[in-house]
Amino acid sequence: QVQLVESGGGLVQAGGSLRLSCAASGRTFGTYAMGWFRQAPGKEREFVAAISYSGGATSYADSMRGRFTISRDNAKNAVYLRMSSLKPEDTAIYYCAAGTTATSHERSYDYWGQGTQVTVSS
Repeated sequence: QVQLVESGGGLVQAGGSLRLSCAASGRTFGTYAMGWFRQAPGKEREFVAAISYSGGATSYADSMRGRFTISRDNAKNAVYLRMSSLKPEDTAIYYCAAGTTATSHERSYDYWGQGTQVTVSS
C-alpha cells in the first residue's frame, strides 16, 4: 500500500515556473514507477510524465517535453515535477500516481494522490 500526497501547486503567471512534489508513504516506494497526470476543467485526465522505479528512464507527453522535468529521490520517498514556461492551458489539477510500469496509461497505476491545483494566469 502506498499513500501519495501532492504539494506545490498554486497560482503563477504565464511564463513562470513551479515545482510540484509528491510525498509517498511506505518502505517500498523505490519499487514503484511513478507518473504525473493532470485534469483540466471539463476535460479528461491526461498523462504528463512518468519515471521508472530507479529514475533511469523518463517519458513525457509531447506538449510537456522540454518544459517539464520529472525526477525522484527514493531516499526521501518523493517524486517531483518541475514545470517551466507555463501556459494558461497548463491550468489543471495535477495528480501523482504509483504503479508497476512507467507508462502513459492510467491503468498502469494502482495508487493516486488527491491532486494539487495549478493555475496559470495570462
